[in-house]
Amino acid sequence: MGAPLNFDLPLSFQQLAEIVRQLPKPQKIQLVKLLQTEVNPSEEDSTQTHFASQVALAKDWLNQEEENAWQHL
Repeated sequence: MGAPLNFDLPLSFQQLAEIVRQLPKPQKIQLVKLLQTEVNPSEEDSTQTHFASQVALAKDWLNQEEENAWQHL
């Protein structure tokens, strides 16, 4: 990636969280992957599989046809 950039921004955690909330979903996913790599650079994490699966499954499962099919349960 190149040399890391260091910023000394006076942001609180809440302010940063609000900025992240405004990101488009694909960029949020990228951010999660980046943070997971930063926390556990060499460890395979099942959480990554979970997030990847969630995005793929949401395309099929989160629609009105599925909601109608399961509403009786």
